[in-house]
Amino acid sequence: MDRRTLLKLMAATALAGTSAQISASAKNNSKEKVLVVGAGIIGASIAYQLAKTGADVTIIDGLAPASHASQGTFAWINATWAKQPQSYHALNQESVSSWGQLQNELALNIRWGGSLEWFSSETRQDKLKLQIAEQVAWGEPARMLSASELKQHEPQVNFQGQNRVAYSPNDGAIDPIAATHTLLKAAGKLGAKLRYPCKLLELTFAGGHLVGAETNLGSIPTDKIVLATGAATDSASRFAGVDLPQRSTPGVIAITKPMPQVLNGVISAPGIHMHQRLDGRIVLGEQSGPPKNEAHKYRLRGRPNAFPSRERSIEHANRMLAIAEVFCPKMAGVEVEDVHIGWRPLPLDGHPVIGASVRQPNVYLAVMHSGVSLAPIVGQLAAYELMSGKTVPRLDAYRPDRQYKRVKRY
Repeated sequence: MDRRTLLKLMAATALAGTSAQISASAKNNSKEKVLVVGAGIIGASIAYQLAKTGADVTIIDGLAPASHASQGTFAWINATWAKQPQSYHALNQESVSSWGQLQNELALNIRWGGSLEWFSSETRQDKLKLQIAEQVAWGEPARMLSASELKQHEPQVNFQGQNRVAYSPNDGAIDPIAATHTLLKAAGKLGAKLRYPCKLLELTFAGGHLVGAETNLGSIPTDKIVLATGAATDSASRFAGVDLPQRSTPGVIAITKPMPQVLNGVISAPGIHMHQRLDGRIVLGEQSGPPKNEAHKYRLRGRPNAFPSRERSIEHANRMLAIAEVFCPKMAGVEVEDVHIGWRPLPLDGHPVIGASVRQPNVYLAVMHSGVSLAPIVGQLAAYELMSGKTVPRLDAYRPDRQYKRVKRY
């Protein structure tokens, strides 16, 4: 049995145990009321797992499901070299495996085509080779592919003469909006209630205990609150008493109209990320971020999720398409369908924030970049902690009250 197979077996066993413990806790907590604030992919995953326990779950969102960070994400499911240190990488490995379980459970449309990644700099390529060797040591079946092997995986991609490309076969990609709605629908079938547009205004206490939440749509009785509010930096301080330092950055995501299949997996090429969904749409993501000029800085004031006009959106999409066509000439002439500005919820040290607030123990935070990769495992472990009243030791490094050091991991 290879290390990856063993890891999957261990992950499945651990998660099965967690599910059993959640179910046991639910017998005593089935009427506990939990309010999930934020109907993105993380909030939806937590709500679904909570609903499975029998908890009385309400989900609210200030705009609509998957209308913020989850709408503007590239949606690459992975446990790659950027997931540091090894303990964090292992958490992502577990979550990649958990996506497979959720896919079977909810009939999710996930394309499991692996990923190919390379850089233009030879120095960076040398470092990538070392990082892939580390991945292998950590149980990830990644390797460097030669030019002849590359054509077998992606015959329509022009690798520009590159003959050292990192291949991660376990990676996949998903439509994050569709996945969020599927999770919310599944939670709804189990009794969860979804309200939007609904904004959390304040918490209500009685005798020092949390008893409810005031929203623009009225009062919601609750025993516990989950803040899955992504890049909304003020939520943690307002409702949890937590100073959550973030360096949230914008990224443009362009989605084409459906076209015949030209890509099999995720392509992380110099200057562009791209993958093709099962419905034929190609998703493009910026690698270096938006242009750094005053005009663009002005447009991003107020952290919008869209450009001020369709013309401006297409301008940015065409800039990305021009790079993509260099690597995939058959994309020439493809039409753009949607363009989103995604604000990545990125805590200062690059790691997730998961756990109860020290100041408000009944307020639980779940904020992170790599939300798509981590959604299944965070949903399961957060639900366990919320319903059992116990903590999961492997989440200790990600608690809200930790010391945040500025680390750029990717």
